[in-house]
Amino acid sequence: MNGHLKRIRETRVLSRKDLAEKSDVDESTIYRAERGQTKLRPSTVRKLAQALDVSPDELIGEQGRLGL
Repeated sequence: MNGHLKRIRETRVLSRKDLAEKSDVDESTIYRAERGQTKLRPSTVRKLAQALDVSPDELIGEQGRLGL
């Protein structure tokens, strides 16, 4: 994801904590995903995308580096 998740989150003016609560995804998972330190499950991508009001494809970005 290499910063794509973070850019979208910040565009929505959400903290990691806000996104974690809204998506029901652990804040540490979001932190690691923003830094490319973890591979997200497809179900987690869907939760985050829904919370950010984007499609999973938009969240993954053009590079699609989630290891899905």
